[in-house]
Amino acid sequence: MRIASVGHAVFALTMAALGILGLIQGTFSPIWDSAPDGLPAREALAYLCAIIALACGLGLLGRRTAATAARVLFVYLLLWLLVFKLRFIFLEPLVEGAYQSCGENAVMVAGAWVLYAGLATDGDRRRLGFAVGENGVRLARVLYGLALIAFGLSHFVYLDLTAPLVPGWLPGHTFWSYFTGGAYLAAGLALIFGVYARLAASLTAMQMGLITLLVWVPILAAGSKDPFQWSESILSWALTAAAWVVADSYRGMPWLSPRSIA
Repeated sequence: MRIASVGHAVFALTMAALGILGLIQGTFSPIWDSAPDGLPAREALAYLCAIIALACGLGLLGRRTAATAARVLFVYLLLWLLVFKLRFIFLEPLVEGAYQSCGENAVMVAGAWVLYAGLATDGDRRRLGFAVGENGVRLARVLYGLALIAFGLSHFVYLDLTAPLVPGWLPGHTFWSYFTGGAYLAAGLALIFGVYARLAASLTAMQMGLITLLVWVPILAAGSKDPFQWSESILSWALTAAAWVVADSYRGMPWLSPRSIA
């Protein structure tokens, strides 16, 4: 599997940009916004997140540093998901938003995992053979698929929030909300079971990119100063970059193969 790709570069630059943003603002970037308010040394943790994102993003661009950067980023994102995000599901297991929140981080973990699995050193293979190589890529794809299912469900559960985001020039706002939600659900299942997986991964990356371009870019271009809208816009692009990496992991596989290894 080729790792050096456009998706790799975009993901690396996105992480570096998130790091710079965090350092400038002195707050958590959108993908690290779940730390409890009363957490000791919360401000210091925000700067640590920014430094790691910046260092790993730049590191992913270097031939000699890419493997280390991918390893650190994967472990850090995974720990964040386990420590700060999963608690929402335990606290509110019947609230779909908890799964949506975890899904956002899971997409970032999946992107970093694909890179780590492909760039793993011999030492990584000896110590964590199950998490690297083709097996690691398969696990990352499944995690990505589970995240897509959470995204799809949120489009149905929170229709009153998603439908108004559809651009005004598109007719049938409710239809498009259902359509994108259904597309996420179908793609998630395709990735988990390995059915038309390359097509599903590519289309969902494109869908996330189109949502960023058609929904969030116009809102920001209109001069929005709403922190939530800025946060969602940044997050949407970060998810697109991670999704791009996962889609790139299928290169070399037939586009319309009815069955591929997940």
